[in-house]
Amino acid sequence: MDSLGRAYATGKRKDAIARVWIKPGAGKITVNDRPVDTYFARPVLRMILQQPLQIVDRVDQYDIVVTVAGGGLSGQAGAVRHGLSKALTYFEPELRSPLKREGFLTRDPRVVERKKYGRKKARRSFQFSKR
Repeated sequence: MDSLGRAYATGKRKDAIARVWIKPGAGKITVNDRPVDTYFARPVLRMILQQPLQIVDRVDQYDIVVTVAGGGLSGQAGAVRHGLSKALTYFEPELRSPLKREGFLTRDPRVVERKKYGRKKARRSFQFSKR
């Protein structure tokens, strides 16, 4: 909690990093100074974002300000969900157990495998030519 009554947390997924601030309010969500509907245009991404709030029945109770960078939209949505879950636990510690049960507080460790030399991609070989 800071001097303005906000809780802050950082969420990560793949290459995306999300900085999330929450404070009591009317449920306004802003991502990179844009409304959530324009930034995450796909309904699936907005649903991922709303999951922690729906689990703990706190929809329309917090104003959320997010700064997210890196990765693609799917990774960014996952990073925002992770950061939002952590911020909710800082704001209300009793919400930790339902969020932990759903797995929202665990950072998803899966990242893109690196490309190896002598290969076309991480595991794909060049096409074999017999003659």
